[in-house]
Amino acid sequence: MPFALALSGINAANSDLNTTANNIANVDTVGFKESRAEFSSLFAQTQQGVSQTAIGNGVATSEIAQQFSQGNINSTSNNLDLALSGNGFFIVSNNGSLAYTRNGAFQVNSNGYLVTASGDRVQGYSPLSNGGFNTGGLSDLQLSTSEVAPQATTTANVTLNLPSNATQPATTTFSPTDSTSYNNTTSLTVYDSLGAAHTAQIYFVKGAAANTWTAHLYVDGNAAGTPQTLTYSSSGTLTSPANGQVNFGPYTPSTGAAQMNIAFNFGASTQYGDSFGVNAIAQNGYTTGNLTGVSISQSGVVQANFTNGQSKTLGQVALANFENPQGLAQTGNTQWQETFASGAAVHGVAGGSGFGTIQSGALEQSNVNLTAQLVNMITASRDFQANTQVITTANQDTQAVLRA
Repeated sequence: MPFALALSGINAANSDLNTTANNIANVDTVGFKESRAEFSSLFAQTQQGVSQTAIGNGVATSEIAQQFSQGNINSTSNNLDLALSGNGFFIVSNNGSLAYTRNGAFQVNSNGYLVTASGDRVQGYSPLSNGGFNTGGLSDLQLSTSEVAPQATTTANVTLNLPSNATQPATTTFSPTDSTSYNNTTSLTVYDSLGAAHTAQIYFVKGAAANTWTAHLYVDGNAAGTPQTLTYSSSGTLTSPANGQVNFGPYTPSTGAAQMNIAFNFGASTQYGDSFGVNAIAQNGYTTGNLTGVSISQSGVVQANFTNGQSKTLGQVALANFENPQGLAQTGNTQWQETFASGAAVHGVAGGSGFGTIQSGALEQSNVNLTAQLVNMITASRDFQANTQVITTANQDTQAVLRA
């Protein structure tokens, strides 16, 4: 009997040592979660129950329990490295078979998909045309590397002040090359349908009637459309046109692009004081853009950034959580799979209810406490030696009986 009892103790201590060795071996594995050997005592039981004098039948390993505590987060220089702070797992797909991981060391494959080191595709939610994301189904996250098509300028907002004490120019016939024929001027860059940049110059001429101005538009030195009249009230606000919208008319660029027709909004312009000043000019066009990089927000929104200052939303990283993460089955590559014990995966996004946040340019290190593992290794080794000593002692007692 002592032989069997001690053997169960040796097996248990060996399981503890193996678990500790695995933890130590993965101390530098990104996203690794340490395990703990848990044991239970054994008793022989009859229909009448366990005898009050029963000694027991030894020990058994009841579970190798995973510990899903948070690991330290270390910064990296790669925006595609993602660390989860809080609950949740990244979802990856291997030809439709889903797995879950805390290892966010992702990269882009030759087809532009965001993948793990083993090639599994990271799952996310695709963007909708009207904003938001299609959270009804998972899809492979793909990073677009194509150019952003140009957008022609169609609107421009001009916020400026025209001097209220201005007088009519000395030269009554307007000419953009004669500074005595206009009072003030400002310019902005606009774009045609091919993405080519053009300089739009607006000239302001004080009218004969009080509080009136005439605006002339020139694009690349050529007159565009017809002059338009701006009228201000005695308090300095624009009264005509009533909606502030001024359309000089179409302009045909020499680049072969489509005809340009820009609506200028002067609604925020004023006629105050005695000085001319431009506060802000903004237009909605832009040239062709090349990809400069990818950024990922704390909520997992993936955006591509381009040289023309534009950005494009590519998707949102999907996360999963479980009622009992300890019930997940380890499958290697720092991945887990759903089991009956873990419960069904609950999908969501970073920052949502029950989910942590994502940090881009960082990785979660293993949660292995090396000092604690070394102490546990010593303890398990002593347990192993003590059980072997029991076998040695029992053997000596058996030999003594046989010699008697």
